[in-house]
Amino acid sequence: MTSEPLTVEIPPAGTLTAERLRAWAWHRQGLDGSLAGQSSAEVLASTGWARSLGGANPYLTLFARAGIRREQVDADVLALRISELPSARGCTYILGAEDFAWALMLGKDSAEVFKVLGRLGVDRGELTLLEEQVLHALAEAGRPLDPKQLKDELGDSVRSLGEEGKRQGVSTTLPTALGLLQRDGRIRRVPANGRLDQQRYAYTLWDLPPSPLGIDAARTELIRKYLGWTGGATLRQSQWFSGFTVAQSKAALAAVGAVELPAVHPAAKGEALWMLPDDVERLAAFEVPAEEQIQLLAGTDSLVMQRRNAADLFGDRDGDAELLGATLAQQADLPDHPILDRGRIIGLWQYDPEGQRIAHWLFAGSTPGVLQRIDDVESWIRADLGDFRAFSLDSPASRQERIDALDAANAG
Repeated sequence: MTSEPLTVEIPPAGTLTAERLRAWAWHRQGLDGSLAGQSSAEVLASTGWARSLGGANPYLTLFARAGIRREQVDADVLALRISELPSARGCTYILGAEDFAWALMLGKDSAEVFKVLGRLGVDRGELTLLEEQVLHALAEAGRPLDPKQLKDELGDSVRSLGEEGKRQGVSTTLPTALGLLQRDGRIRRVPANGRLDQQRYAYTLWDLPPSPLGIDAARTELIRKYLGWTGGATLRQSQWFSGFTVAQSKAALAAVGAVELPAVHPAAKGEALWMLPDDVERLAAFEVPAEEQIQLLAGTDSLVMQRRNAADLFGDRDGDAELLGATLAQQADLPDHPILDRGRIIGLWQYDPEGQRIAHWLFAGSTPGVLQRIDDVESWIRADLGDFRAFSLDSPASRQERIDALDAANAG
């Protein structure tokens, strides 16, 4: 049985301005206050999985969209309402329970660990045996064990892969075994002290039921969700997020009935924008809010990282500004965290733990609303986090030069 193709009225290209598309993505990301009162899992389902990297982005993701405090987020992690798992491209994200099983399939599909280990003389049988020994050690312990504890328990079963292994990023066989067990839902990684921004983890047994979806259906589900989270993306952007091939991406786009819009932004470089049919209609009726809507986000927030399109989010010639000798819009990823208004980057910020303050640079000066939001986020960081780390190796010392540069730019 075949169905008739959907007829969707495409908004005139002239109406799809950069300002409108930025505000539309902002709205789809729930940064306009529309998700107030929702739970952590509901926010992640609506706006997309939060990139972790051992930093504070997941906490700010949920605070900015729904006012959720760290204590509640940590409770949700403990109760397995949300968790950090390898998923798209094998990268770790914080996602809701309804996505656990099929998202893990995507991580497994993207892994090419056996090619690397095969070159180092490790066969599948050795890894299978080590996996079983890990499961036995965790069962015997009756509690989570960190990698060092597991290595001590397993002894010579964990093989060193020497200098060549170190060069290829696999110094022993243990991380690979842990990764495979986690992707199969047989173990899971838990924060050692309950916090997502400390990058200290232990592993515990898990018995996650497998997903009923096959891998093609899982790819289709990711693209359906991804287009909903972003409000529309180019083929290249969807591939960057998903790790799918061109053929896999096109098949998934066809399966969800995605609609092709002509290129509407210089940064798209002639590429079409793909959207869900319902979103095309919603975009046609969407109007940019008249009043400012200010948010401070992490540089790895979903608004930026799902499409990796920070250059599109600068207005006028703001992206031509330089900081520490680098042009802002010419960098693949934001060097600092963004301050935004309705999807447009209007400034940058870093947290200074010594002064317990947010150092910031606003391109066109401040407004009462901007200053109030800076104060709100500053107070939240002091009360909930103590510091705002971008990633696991971030530290006050490593970001001091950027803090000084932001202060200088703001003063100038």
